[in-house]
Amino acid sequence: MAKIFGLFFLLSAVNMASAQDKFLTKEGFVSFFSHSIVEDIKADNNQVLSIIDTTTGKIAIQLLMRSFMFEKALMQEHFNENYVESHKYPKATFSGEIKNLNEIDGTNTATEIVGTLTVHGEKKEISTMVDIKMMDDEIILKGDFKVDVADFKIKIPAIVANNIAKTIKVSFELHHKPYE
Repeated sequence: MAKIFGLFFLLSAVNMASAQDKFLTKEGFVSFFSHSIVEDIKADNNQVLSIIDTTTGKIAIQLLMRSFMFEKALMQEHFNENYVESHKYPKATFSGEIKNLNEIDGTNTATEIVGTLTVHGEKKEISTMVDIKMMDDEIILKGDFKVDVADFKIKIPAIVANNIAKTIKVSFELHHKPYE
C-alpha cells in the first residue's frame, strides 16, 4: 500500500503531460555516509521511487526511511527510533528540476539539479551537480551532495555526538525507464 501511495505522490507531484515524456524507477539507489573520529556509518536504500518529466525537467523522488539498511542492526534501530523518528516521519522526498534537460544529448553530461529536500519534517533547498546520461529507453542520474544534520532538526545525544558526523554525504544513482 505504501508503494502505491508513493507512486501516486510522485505522479501527481510532476504534473503529468503524456506518458512517453515520463521516466520512472522504483528501484533507485540512495546511500549516506557519516565519517567521524570514532566510527564510520553507512546505510543503503535500494527502494527509491523517482519520476522525471522530460518535457519540463521536473523530478520527484521519494524513499522510506525504514528501507535504509545498515551493517549493524543496532545502528539501524537507533537511526529509525531515535534520530529520524521514522514512525513519525516515514518518508524523505525531493521535488525539483533538472536544469537544461532539453539541451542534453545521449552522452554523459554534468548538469545542475535544484529543489527541496524534505527529511524529518524539515525542508531545505538544495542544489547539486549530477551526471546524467539520456537515451531513448533510459535516463541515468548519478551524484552526491552534503547535508547538515542540524538543518533537519535531527537531535544527536551528547553521549554519541562524536560518533556521528555533523555533515552527512548523500549519494544516489537512479536508472529511469519510460513510464507506460
